[in-house]
Amino acid sequence: MVNLVFDIGNTFAKVAVFKEQNILWTKRYRQITETLINKILIKFKPERAIISSVQNKIFLWEAMLEKQLQTFRFQYQMAKTISNHYENPEKLGLDRLAAVVGARFLYPKNSNLVIDAGTCVTYDAIDVQGNYYGGSISPGLKMRFKALKHFTKKLPLIEAEQGFEKPVGNNTKEAILSGVQNGLLFEAEGFIKKQIEQQQHTNILLTGGDLNFFDTHLKSSIFAAYVKPEPYLVLKGLNAVIHQQE
Repeated sequence: MVNLVFDIGNTFAKVAVFKEQNILWTKRYRQITETLINKILIKFKPERAIISSVQNKIFLWEAMLEKQLQTFRFQYQMAKTISNHYENPEKLGLDRLAAVVGARFLYPKNSNLVIDAGTCVTYDAIDVQGNYYGGSISPGLKMRFKALKHFTKKLPLIEAEQGFEKPVGNNTKEAILSGVQNGLLFEAEGFIKKQIEQQQHTNILLTGGDLNFFDTHLKSSIFAAYVKPEPYLVLKGLNAVIHQQE
């Protein structure tokens, strides 16, 4: 079957078309329109669709979509392959949940730690039995740079530098780069170390817009054997959810 998958965030919407478990096409948009939906329907002829959104509203194009194919709105109850022990599962971010579902689908015989490096960095762990107890949320890479600028009078706003590796900086710019970038990497390494200590046969799955920042560093670290980049993890998780509704 051909499935149409929507992952709608606060700024961008990611759209993908799957045939069974394989991605045929994917693209990111600032806005979804009925014209765009029509083009996708004509080109790929999907039979089912799933929509995950952090925005608490119904979109005008949803009604058009529902008239033409079976359409699901992703809710936490639909994640049937995991045992969700989150205290308030209805308040768990749907993107976090979809990523965990994707991890469970791709690597069902392993425990998995999902690091989603976006506006925030989230760390979510699922054990080999499929139990999910929660995770951690911290400021993302860009947010950390912006916070230093916003909450101080003299520190400048600077951009991340992929090749920066100094443990300490000898000027203000380098000091910020060291504090922000090394701090975030040390944080991630701490979560990874704890995951490896507590869970056997584990994977570290990287996803999100700043995936490459983590991957570049971690693939040359002592954790390289555990790290697996999965840029489409949330989309794959949502596609897996559709199959779980059969």
